[in-house]
Amino acid sequence: MLKLRARDADDLQVMAALLQDAIVPVSEMLFLPNAQRFIVVANRFRAESAAAPESPAEGDASFEDRSRPHHERIHCGLRFDRVRKVRHRGFDRRARGEMLNLLTILAGEGGIDLVFAGGADLHLDCAAIDVRLEDIGEAWPTRWRPSHAVAQEAEG
Repeated sequence: MLKLRARDADDLQVMAALLQDAIVPVSEMLFLPNAQRFIVVANRFRAESAAAPESPAEGDASFEDRSRPHHERIHCGLRFDRVRKVRHRGFDRRARGEMLNLLTILAGEGGIDLVFAGGADLHLDCAAIDVRLEDIGEAWPTRWRPSHAVAQEAEG
């Protein structure tokens, strides 16, 4: 179970790595302007506890037994403090059933950006980096490990 705090860009980069490929329901994002707080509940892949695929037995053509789970997901709470304003792009915040796939979190001048697949993003206008991450509840098994196709550059 993770419980972390980020106070600078390096800390935030660690959190971003742990949250890559987290699923974020639009319904689980909340801005509390009076408290200057933005809260997110995400479903994150537990890469830190992922089992390595088993080596195939001699003569066995399969690399991984997909019939049994090797991996886990867990709900995770994120709390961004000292947030003055939130801007979103690429999704309808009223579409409460929409799921966003978090690619990364970036610290920049004047704020923090949450970058999602498909061109969606959130910009949090922050006075400073003050982020807390905490796993919530029990992890559950999954057979699916997120993967990304490697883009190859075309040769000139």
